[in-house]
Amino acid sequence: MAIEVMIKRRVKQGVQAKKLVPLILQMRSLAMHQPGYISGTTLSNLDQPEDCLVISRWESIDDWKKWFDSSQRAEMERKIEALAGQKAKYDVYAPMVP
Repeated sequence: MAIEVMIKRRVKQGVQAKKLVPLILQMRSLAMHQPGYISGTTLSNLDQPEDCLVISRWESIDDWKKWFDSSQRAEMERKIEALAGQKAKYDVYAPMVP
């Protein structure tokens, strides 16, 4: 069963946000080569542009956990956290109705 992961970050606009985008794209590029990765979308809140949401879709929770626990992802996340100044919030969702 496919799952979706909501990754929420708060990022100051301006230089910080411009530096963050390439890191998010690099993270997605790495994820695309992981077993079970389906797709990803990066959104900015129209009312609060400092709120960034990445929606990542995976074939299974196990595929997501393997990627989440990987050293590649952890290294990229450290770079993103250093720039953003805070940790991301992760929420995993599964379809309510098949």
